[in-house]
Amino acid sequence: MRVKRAVNAVKKRRKIFKLAKGYWGSKKNLYRVSREAVMKSMSYAYVGRKAKKRDFRRLWIARINAQARVSGISYSQMMYGLKLAGIDLNRKVLADIAVNDQEAFAVLAGKAKDAIAANK
Repeated sequence: MRVKRAVNAVKKRRKIFKLAKGYWGSKKNLYRVSREAVMKSMSYAYVGRKAKKRDFRRLWIARINAQARVSGISYSQMMYGLKLAGIDLNRKVLADIAVNDQEAFAVLAGKAKDAIAANK
């Protein structure tokens, strides 16, 4: 029995060309080159998704540290004090509070200082 592959081959190629849309030169219209470019860009995208998480965490820590130092406490002491005080806020929320509501952040920093003082 003979199997004709034309439809499946075209579907496979169409999928790659759709992903390669907007690429420069032969990367958008030659199948082998398109496939290589798409594979490389997919691996870059995977790595980029992981790096984005690290970058945001660094940004949040920098914002928390800056506002904590204005309140007279270091970042590490602030996080330790909040843990002792039983305040479970993640870094994303703390960074948002540090940027948008300095008074509330000062209250949190005060609670962290009090918890550290009470623990000694």
